[in-house]
Amino acid sequence: MQQIIDGLWTFTGLLMGRVYAIKDADGLTLIDGSLPNAAPKILKQLQAVGFTPSNVKRIVLTHAHMDHVGAFPHLLKQTPAELMVPAGESDVVAGKIPPVRPDPATLNWLQKKMLPPQKPFDPLPISRTVNDGDVLPEIMDGLTCVFTPGHAPGHMAYWQPQRRVLFLGDVVMRVPNLRLPFRAFTVDMAQNIESFNHILQLKPDIVCFGHGKPLFNATQVLTQWAQKKGMI
Repeated sequence: MQQIIDGLWTFTGLLMGRVYAIKDADGLTLIDGSLPNAAPKILKQLQAVGFTPSNVKRIVLTHAHMDHVGAFPHLLKQTPAELMVPAGESDVVAGKIPPVRPDPATLNWLQKKMLPPQKPFDPLPISRTVNDGDVLPEIMDGLTCVFTPGHAPGHMAYWQPQRRVLFLGDVVMRVPNLRLPFRAFTVDMAQNIESFNHILQLKPDIVCFGHGKPLFNATQVLTQWAQKKGMI
C-alpha cells in the first residue's frame, strides 16, 4: 500500500484498476475493487500495515465494470463490509442486466473488437444505493456523491470538499498520461466530457483515478490538459 495523504492509501501491484482505502472512525472504506485476482493482494496489503479483514466496513463502487467490481465477491465473503453502489449501476451489480455497452454503430472496427461481452455478472448483495448529492458522513468525514454519467450510465464520483479530494473513477484516466476513457468501454463520450467539465468546477486538489497514479495540483493540471484537447 502507498499512502496518498493521512488516512488515505492506494494498493500496489494490481493488474488493472485502482483500489483506495480510507481510514474512518469505525474502520476502513474501500473504493472500487479491481479484477477478481486482486482480492488476496488487497487483504494481504491491509494486513501488512496492521489492519485485518474485519476492519473493512464498507466497499463503495464508482461504476459496474469488471475491473472495478471483480474482487467484490471475495472481499464480501472475507469481510463484514456493506456494499454501496450508485443507483444507476445497481441492476448490473445485481446481475439483472449486463454492463451497458456503446452502440457498435458508433465505433470503428478495432473498437468493436474490444467491446466487452454482453454477459451479466453473478449477482452481488447490495446494502445501499447512492444518488447524486448524497453525503456519506461515515466516510472520510463526509463524502459527497457526484453523478458523472458517460463512461457508464450510472457512474459516480466521490468528493471530499474539506480535503479537496476527488475519487474520479474512469471519467479520465492517467495511464501514464491523462486521457479520456477507452471508447469501446464508454457508453456516451460526449456525456462523459460533460461530466468531466462538471467535476472540474469543484476545483479538486487531489484526484484519485480508477486507472493511474493520483494527481496532485489537480485542477491546474486537468485544466491545462483539457484546454489543449479543446474540451473547455
